[in-house]
Amino acid sequence: MTTIPLWLIVNPASGSNSEAAVAALTAALAEGGHAPSRVLRIPADDLPTRATLEAANVATLAIFTGDGTVNAQVARLHGWSGQVLILPGGTQNLLAKSLHGDVDAPTIAARLGRGELHAMRRHAVETSAGHALVEVLAGPGATWADVREGVRDMDLSSIASALGEAVRSTAGGAAVRVEEPTLGKPEGYRAVRIDADDGTLTLDGYDAQDWADLAAHGVSMLVKRDFRQGPHEELGQAEAVTCASDEPIALMIDGERRDGAQRETFRCVTLPVEFLASAAATS
Repeated sequence: MTTIPLWLIVNPASGSNSEAAVAALTAALAEGGHAPSRVLRIPADDLPTRATLEAANVATLAIFTGDGTVNAQVARLHGWSGQVLILPGGTQNLLAKSLHGDVDAPTIAARLGRGELHAMRRHAVETSAGHALVEVLAGPGATWADVREGVRDMDLSSIASALGEAVRSTAGGAAVRVEEPTLGKPEGYRAVRIDADDGTLTLDGYDAQDWADLAAHGVSMLVKRDFRQGPHEELGQAEAVTCASDEPIALMIDGERRDGAQRETFRCVTLPVEFLASAAATS
Protein backbone atom coordinates (compact mmCIF):
# COMPACT_ATOMS: atom_id res chain seq x y z
CA MET A 1 0.00 0.00 0.00
CA THR A 2 1.47 3.33 -1.11
CA THR A 3 1.08 6.15 1.44
CA ILE A 4 3.55 8.76 0.12
CA PRO A 5 3.26 11.61 -0.86
CA LEU A 6 0.95 12.93 1.84
CA TRP A 7 -1.01 16.17 2.00
CA LEU A 8 -2.30 17.54 5.31
CA ILE A 9 -5.46 19.61 5.89
CA VAL A 10 -5.79 21.66 9.10
CA ASN A 11 -8.48 24.05 10.31
CA PRO A 12 -7.43 26.70 12.86
CA ALA A 13 -11.10 27.10 13.88
CA SER A 14 -11.47 23.46 14.90
CA GLY A 15 -11.41 22.47 18.56
CA SER A 16 -8.05 20.66 18.73
CA ASN A 17 -6.17 22.81 16.22
CA SER A 18 -3.45 25.21 17.34
CA GLU A 19 -0.06 26.11 15.96
CA ALA A 20 1.55 23.90 18.61
CA ALA A 21 -0.75 20.98 17.81
CA VAL A 22 -0.10 21.27 14.07
CA ALA A 23 3.65 21.47 14.70
CA ALA A 24 3.56 18.35 16.89
CA LEU A 25 1.59 16.49 14.25
CA THR A 26 3.83 17.45 11.33
CA ALA A 27 6.89 16.48 13.39
CA ALA A 28 5.36 13.07 14.13
CA LEU A 29 4.52 12.55 10.47
CA ALA A 30 8.02 13.55 9.40
CA GLU A 31 9.61 11.23 11.96
CA GLY A 32 7.73 8.32 10.44
CA GLY A 33 8.74 9.22 6.89
CA HIS A 34 5.50 10.99 5.97
CA ALA A 35 6.42 14.69 6.11
CA PRO A 36 3.54 16.54 4.41
CA SER A 37 4.44 17.69 0.94
CA ARG A 38 1.72 20.32 1.27
CA VAL A 39 -0.30 21.74 4.19
CA LEU A 40 -3.72 23.24 3.41
CA ARG A 41 -5.24 25.60 5.99
CA ILE A 42 -9.01 25.85 5.88
CA PRO A 43 -10.74 28.20 5.12
CA ALA A 44 -7.87 30.19 3.59
CA ASP A 45 -7.25 27.25 1.22
CA ASP A 46 -9.99 25.40 -0.63
CA LEU A 47 -10.72 21.77 0.12
CA PRO A 48 -9.00 19.72 -2.60
CA THR A 49 -11.03 17.73 -5.11
CA ARG A 50 -10.34 14.21 -6.32
CA ALA A 51 -9.00 15.67 -9.59
CA THR A 52 -6.60 17.96 -7.69
CA LEU A 53 -5.17 15.06 -5.69
CA GLU A 54 -4.88 12.84 -8.75
CA ALA A 55 -3.05 15.58 -10.69
CA ALA A 56 -0.52 15.88 -7.84
CA ASN A 57 -0.21 12.07 -7.44
CA VAL A 58 -1.14 12.32 -3.75
CA ALA A 59 -1.34 8.91 -2.06
CA THR A 60 -2.61 9.97 1.38
CA LEU A 61 -4.78 12.88 2.45
CA ALA A 62 -4.54 13.49 6.21
CA ILE A 63 -7.40 15.57 7.65
CA PHE A 64 -6.78 17.23 11.04
CA THR A 65 -10.16 18.92 11.54
CA GLY A 66 -13.57 18.36 13.11
CA ASP A 67 -16.20 15.92 11.85
CA GLY A 68 -18.06 18.57 9.82
CA THR A 69 -15.02 19.52 7.72
CA VAL A 70 -14.11 15.85 7.35
CA ASN A 71 -17.58 15.22 5.93
CA ALA A 72 -17.28 18.07 3.43
CA GLN A 73 -13.85 16.88 2.31
CA VAL A 74 -14.71 13.20 1.94
CA ALA A 75 -17.72 14.14 -0.22
CA ARG A 76 -15.23 15.49 -2.78
CA LEU A 77 -13.21 12.27 -2.93
CA HIS A 78 -15.65 9.57 -4.04
CA GLY A 79 -13.82 7.18 -6.37
CA TRP A 80 -10.33 8.42 -5.46
CA SER A 81 -7.71 5.65 -5.40
CA GLY A 82 -5.74 7.14 -2.47
CA GLN A 83 -6.34 6.76 1.27
CA VAL A 84 -7.83 9.21 3.76
CA LEU A 85 -6.25 9.53 7.21
CA ILE A 86 -8.68 11.03 9.74
CA LEU A 87 -6.99 12.75 12.69
CA PRO A 88 -8.72 14.15 15.82
CA GLY A 89 -8.66 17.89 15.17
CA GLY A 90 -12.11 18.98 16.36
CA THR A 91 -14.19 18.83 19.53
CA GLN A 92 -15.93 15.45 19.34
CA ASN A 93 -13.76 13.63 16.75
CA LEU A 94 -16.23 10.74 16.59
CA LEU A 95 -14.98 9.45 13.23
CA ALA A 96 -11.33 9.53 14.33
CA LYS A 97 -12.24 7.64 17.52
CA SER A 98 -14.11 5.04 15.50
CA LEU A 99 -11.13 4.48 13.21
CA HIS A 100 -8.29 4.73 15.73
CA GLY A 101 -9.62 4.73 19.30
CA ASP A 102 -9.37 7.64 21.73
CA VAL A 103 -5.77 8.66 20.98
CA ASP A 104 -4.17 11.90 19.82
CA ALA A 105 -3.04 12.82 16.33
CA PRO A 106 0.74 12.27 16.86
CA THR A 107 0.01 8.74 18.11
CA ILE A 108 -1.90 7.95 14.92
CA ALA A 109 0.89 9.51 12.85
CA ALA A 110 3.40 7.25 14.58
CA ARG A 111 1.27 4.21 13.75
CA LEU A 112 1.27 5.29 10.10
CA GLY A 113 5.07 5.54 10.17
CA ARG A 114 5.34 2.02 11.62
CA GLY A 115 3.04 0.60 8.96
CA GLU A 116 0.34 -0.29 11.49
CA LEU A 117 -2.65 1.15 9.61
CA HIS A 118 -4.79 -0.65 7.05
CA ALA A 119 -7.14 0.58 4.34
CA MET A 120 -10.87 -0.03 4.71
CA ARG A 121 -14.24 1.10 3.39
CA ARG A 122 -16.86 2.51 5.77
CA HIS A 123 -20.62 2.44 5.88
CA ALA A 124 -22.46 5.76 5.94
CA VAL A 125 -26.01 7.06 6.20
CA GLU A 126 -27.31 8.33 2.87
CA THR A 127 -29.61 11.36 3.21
CA SER A 128 -31.17 13.90 0.89
CA ALA A 129 -28.54 16.40 2.10
CA GLY A 130 -25.47 14.20 1.69
CA HIS A 131 -23.83 11.30 3.50
CA ALA A 132 -23.34 11.12 7.25
CA LEU A 133 -20.03 9.47 8.09
CA VAL A 134 -20.85 9.45 11.81
CA GLU A 135 -24.53 10.14 12.47
CA VAL A 136 -27.70 11.98 11.54
CA LEU A 137 -30.01 13.67 14.02
CA ALA A 138 -33.46 14.27 12.50
CA GLY A 139 -36.08 16.44 14.16
CA PRO A 140 -36.45 19.62 16.22
CA GLY A 141 -33.61 18.48 18.50
CA ALA A 142 -31.19 19.03 15.59
CA THR A 143 -31.36 22.76 16.33
CA TRP A 144 -29.01 22.14 19.28
CA ALA A 145 -26.26 22.11 16.64
CA ASP A 146 -26.70 25.89 16.36
CA VAL A 147 -25.99 26.22 20.09
CA ARG A 148 -22.83 24.17 19.70
CA GLU A 149 -21.60 26.54 16.99
CA GLY A 150 -21.85 29.43 19.44
CA VAL A 151 -20.01 27.46 22.12
CA ARG A 152 -17.24 26.62 19.67
CA ASP A 153 -16.80 30.31 18.84
CA MET A 154 -17.37 31.41 22.47
CA ASP A 155 -19.93 33.92 21.16
CA LEU A 156 -22.11 34.60 24.21
CA SER A 157 -24.82 36.47 22.32
CA SER A 158 -25.08 33.69 19.73
CA ILE A 159 -25.18 31.07 22.48
CA ALA A 160 -28.04 32.83 24.27
CA SER A 161 -30.07 33.30 21.08
CA ALA A 162 -29.47 29.77 19.79
CA LEU A 163 -30.13 28.26 23.22
CA GLY A 164 -33.55 29.90 23.40
CA GLU A 165 -34.42 28.77 19.88
CA ALA A 166 -33.19 25.20 20.55
CA VAL A 167 -35.34 24.93 23.68
CA ARG A 168 -38.40 26.31 21.86
CA SER A 169 -37.88 24.07 18.83
CA THR A 170 -37.21 20.95 20.84
CA ALA A 171 -40.25 21.52 23.03
CA GLY A 172 -42.70 22.78 20.43
CA GLY A 173 -41.51 21.58 17.03
CA ALA A 174 -43.35 18.82 15.14
CA ALA A 175 -42.30 15.34 16.21
CA VAL A 176 -40.55 12.95 13.83
CA ARG A 177 -42.11 9.53 13.24
CA VAL A 178 -40.32 6.44 11.91
CA GLU A 179 -42.92 5.13 9.46
CA GLU A 180 -41.21 2.69 7.08
CA PRO A 181 -40.68 0.36 8.84
CA THR A 182 -42.72 1.45 11.84
CA LEU A 183 -40.38 1.78 14.81
CA GLY A 184 -40.94 3.30 18.22
CA LYS A 185 -43.86 5.41 19.37
CA PRO A 186 -46.49 6.26 16.73
CA GLU A 187 -46.54 9.88 17.89
CA GLY A 188 -42.81 10.16 17.22
CA TYR A 189 -39.87 11.84 18.91
CA ARG A 190 -38.20 15.21 19.36
CA ALA A 191 -35.26 13.73 17.47
CA VAL A 192 -34.24 10.45 15.87
CA ARG A 193 -30.53 9.62 15.76
CA ILE A 194 -29.29 7.30 13.00
CA ASP A 195 -25.86 5.76 12.42
CA ALA A 196 -24.47 2.99 10.19
CA ASP A 197 -21.65 1.78 12.44
CA ASP A 198 -22.76 -1.88 12.38
CA GLY A 199 -23.26 -2.12 8.62
CA THR A 200 -26.96 -1.35 8.94
CA LEU A 201 -28.92 1.62 10.24
CA THR A 202 -29.26 1.83 14.02
CA LEU A 203 -31.89 4.23 15.37
CA ASP A 204 -32.41 5.89 18.75
CA GLY A 205 -35.36 8.09 19.70
CA TYR A 206 -34.99 11.18 21.88
CA ASP A 207 -37.89 12.81 23.64
CA ALA A 208 -38.37 15.77 25.96
CA GLN A 209 -41.35 15.29 28.22
CA ASP A 210 -40.41 18.08 30.61
CA TRP A 211 -37.79 20.72 31.38
CA ALA A 212 -35.57 18.11 33.05
CA ASP A 213 -35.31 16.23 29.76
CA LEU A 214 -34.52 19.44 27.89
CA ALA A 215 -31.78 20.22 30.38
CA ALA A 216 -30.35 16.71 30.02
CA HIS A 217 -30.17 17.09 26.25
CA GLY A 218 -28.54 20.49 26.62
CA VAL A 219 -25.90 19.19 29.01
CA SER A 220 -25.13 16.32 26.64
CA MET A 221 -24.63 18.71 23.73
CA LEU A 222 -22.87 21.61 25.45
CA VAL A 223 -20.86 19.96 28.25
CA LYS A 224 -20.34 16.36 27.21
CA ARG A 225 -20.27 17.42 23.53
CA ASP A 226 -22.27 14.30 22.64
CA PHE A 227 -26.04 14.39 22.10
CA ARG A 228 -26.06 10.58 22.23
CA GLN A 229 -25.47 10.66 25.98
CA GLY A 230 -28.86 12.30 26.59
CA PRO A 231 -31.93 10.24 27.61
CA HIS A 232 -33.08 8.10 24.68
CA GLU A 233 -34.89 4.95 23.55
CA GLU A 234 -33.31 2.29 21.32
CA LEU A 235 -35.61 1.87 18.29
CA GLY A 236 -33.91 -0.95 16.39
CA GLN A 237 -32.14 -1.52 13.08
CA ALA A 238 -33.03 -1.50 9.38
CA GLU A 239 -31.34 -1.25 5.98
CA ALA A 240 -33.42 1.82 5.14
CA VAL A 241 -36.01 3.92 6.97
CA THR A 242 -38.41 6.72 6.10
CA CYS A 243 -39.17 9.37 8.70
CA ALA A 244 -42.07 11.80 8.48
CA SER A 245 -43.22 14.95 10.24
CA ASP A 246 -45.89 17.61 9.96
CA GLU A 247 -43.14 20.19 9.32
CA PRO A 248 -39.88 20.13 7.32
CA ILE A 249 -37.43 17.98 9.26
CA ALA A 250 -34.36 19.71 10.68
CA LEU A 251 -31.21 17.60 10.19
CA MET A 252 -27.84 17.57 11.88
CA ILE A 253 -25.33 15.64 9.76
CA ASP A 254 -21.99 14.98 11.45
CA GLY A 255 -22.59 17.99 13.66
CA GLU A 256 -23.60 20.39 10.87
CA ARG A 257 -27.15 21.73 10.38
CA ARG A 258 -29.10 20.93 7.23
CA ASP A 259 -32.75 21.34 6.23
CA GLY A 260 -34.86 18.39 5.11
CA ALA A 261 -38.36 17.80 3.74
CA GLN A 262 -41.42 16.53 5.60
CA ARG A 263 -40.53 12.98 4.54
CA GLU A 264 -36.92 11.86 4.57
CA THR A 265 -35.54 8.46 3.59
CA PHE A 266 -32.24 7.25 5.04
CA ARG A 267 -30.22 4.31 3.69
CA CYS A 268 -27.10 2.43 4.71
CA VAL A 269 -24.46 2.63 1.96
CA THR A 270 -20.76 1.87 1.55
CA LEU A 271 -18.71 4.95 0.67
CA PRO A 272 -16.42 4.70 -2.40
CA VAL A 273 -13.49 6.03 -0.35
CA GLU A 274 -10.72 4.17 1.49
CA PHE A 275 -9.87 5.20 5.06
CA LEU A 276 -6.72 4.30 6.97
CA ALA A 277 -7.64 2.65 10.26
CA SER A 278 -5.87 1.26 13.33
CA ALA A 279 -6.25 -2.50 13.70
CA ALA A 280 -7.03 -2.33 17.43
CA ALA A 281 -9.96 0.06 16.89
CA THR A 282 -11.59 -1.79 13.99
CA SER A 283 -10.96 -5.46 14.76
